[in-house]
Amino acid sequence: MSSRETWRDEGASGCGSLDGVAARADGSGLMAKGFQENQERVARLAGLGKDLARRARSKCELCEAAGVSLKIYEVPPVPAEPDFDRCLMLCGDCHAAAENPRRFEPGERWRCLAQTIWSEVPAAQVMALRLLRRQAATQPWAREALEEAYVDPEIEAWAEKGE
Repeated sequence: MSSRETWRDEGASGCGSLDGVAARADGSGLMAKGFQENQERVARLAGLGKDLARRARSKCELCEAAGVSLKIYEVPPVPAEPDFDRCLMLCGDCHAAAENPRRFEPGERWRCLAQTIWSEVPAAQVMALRLLRRQAATQPWAREALEEAYVDPEIEAWAEKGE
């Protein structure tokens, strides 16, 4: 008898049956279903990667860092299906700032956002607007960039909705 069969036999009493794990792995369990849906979403996002990299010209769409590893970031609020127009290619620093607003550290490093707010990519404008607002109280240049920028009402609404 294999160890797998032994486990199954021992688990028949209800103490961690391997059959229960198999049932979850095939998508019938709630945890596995969520995991499977997440994996499918990740695969659909990865399918957007080449087009996103082409749009970004293989640079971070917030700070324009080149020659660095880029990750796909979905700008909140995240729709049910991945949407090319709601995704950005971001470097590690920008991705961390976007993902963890509480850990965001304002400073000179983010001056690039004064240019990004003028991007032709709406998702980049939204993230630039959010990040500039997070530091406007302590960074005069960020406050000035916000005052000078014209932001379309749709971009403004999107930026407020996801914060």
